[in-house]
Amino acid sequence: MPTNKTPSLTIFSLFLGLLWFDYFPGLEAATGKLGSVPGVYVFGDSLVDAGNNNYLAFSVSKANYPHNGVDFPGKKPTGRFSNGKNAADAIAEKFGLPLPPPYLSLRGLFKEKRRKSAAVTGVNFASGGAGIFNSSDQKLGQAIPLSHQVNHWLSIHRELTNQLGPAETQIHLSKSLFTVVIGSNDLFDYFGSFKLRRRNNPQQYTQSMADKLKEQLKRIHDTGARRFLVVGVAQIGCTPGKREKNSAIHECDEEANTWCSLYNEALVKMLQQLKQELQSSMTYSYFDNFKSLHDIISNPARYGFADVTSACCGNGKLNAETPCLPITRYCSDRTKYLFWDRYGHPTEAAARTFIDLMLSDDSQYSSPLTLTQLVSS
Repeated sequence: MPTNKTPSLTIFSLFLGLLWFDYFPGLEAATGKLGSVPGVYVFGDSLVDAGNNNYLAFSVSKANYPHNGVDFPGKKPTGRFSNGKNAADAIAEKFGLPLPPPYLSLRGLFKEKRRKSAAVTGVNFASGGAGIFNSSDQKLGQAIPLSHQVNHWLSIHRELTNQLGPAETQIHLSKSLFTVVIGSNDLFDYFGSFKLRRRNNPQQYTQSMADKLKEQLKRIHDTGARRFLVVGVAQIGCTPGKREKNSAIHECDEEANTWCSLYNEALVKMLQQLKQELQSSMTYSYFDNFKSLHDIISNPARYGFADVTSACCGNGKLNAETPCLPITRYCSDRTKYLFWDRYGHPTEAAARTFIDLMLSDDSQYSSPLTLTQLVSS
C-alpha cells in the first residue's frame, strides 16, 4: 500500500519467508503446473518498487537505508520498501526468472549487456510515491508517475524489438506477464487536498482514476502485451500509521477504506469494458487486495501471522509514530508481522502470502482468472 507524502512515502512495497501451503487449498498443485512466462514487466508504486527512486536526485521517497533490506540477500537496503524481497520479486521467482531490475539502473554506457538481458526476462518500472495521475510528486522529482513508467517501457520495447525482431517480440510479449500495482497514492492525494475534494466527489475522483489507468493499459497493450495482472487497492485505512492516529483503541479508518472500495469497484468495471473493447486480445487477472488483507487481519493465525496491526520497524504506539529509519528498532521475527512499516508496506513474508493467494486454485480473490489460469491461458 503506498502512503502519504512523507519520507518513505507510499504505503503500499508488498514481501525470505515461509510458504504457507497448509493454508491455501490447491496451492501445491498450482505451483507445479504454472504456465511458461518468459518475462515479467512491473509498473506501480512502492509496493513493487525495486529501487528506481534511488536514481531520482531530489526524491525523499527512498528506502535505500537500514533497516530496509535486513533480510534481503547480503542484508543490504536496495530501495525496496521492505525487510527483504517484495511482491514483484516473489512473482518473478515463482516463474524461475531473475528479479526484474529497476529500469533506471539499466541506463548508462556500461549497462548495455545487462539492459539487453533484462529487456527479455523483465524490467521493473515502479516508483515509490507514484500514482496513476501526474501529481505534484512528479513535478518535484519525487516519483515517476505511471505515464512516465509506460514511456520507459516503450524504450525497453524498442530494445527488445532490435534484439528479437518484430515477429519474435510479439510472440515473447504475448506470453509475458505485465503486472500493475498502483492507486493508493492517488487516494492519499485526494484525502489530503481540499482542492481535489471540492472539485470532485469520491465517486467522480475514483472513476477518473480508473479512466486514466485505462489509457495507460491501452498504451501497454498496443505494444503487444496481452496478459495483465492488475492488483486492487488494499485497506489503506488499516495500516499501522492510520490506526495509530485514528483512536485510542487503534481501529481502522473506515472512511479511507470506503474510498478504496469505490476505486476497486470502478477498476473492476473498467477492466471488463477494456477487455470487450479490445475484442478479447487482452486477458487479465484482477486480484482483490482489499478482501485478501481483510481476511488476513480477521484471521492472522491461519496465514501464519501473530501481529497484523503494528509495524515491524518504527517507534512509539504500534511502532507507527515514526518511519522505519536507521535509528528506530525492528522486530526480531519478521515472518510473524504483516506490516513492515507505518505506511503499510508488507513484510517479505506477507508479500509471499499475497502471491500464494494469487496462485491458489481458490478463486475468491481473483477474477475472471487466477494468476495460475492467466499464465496457462
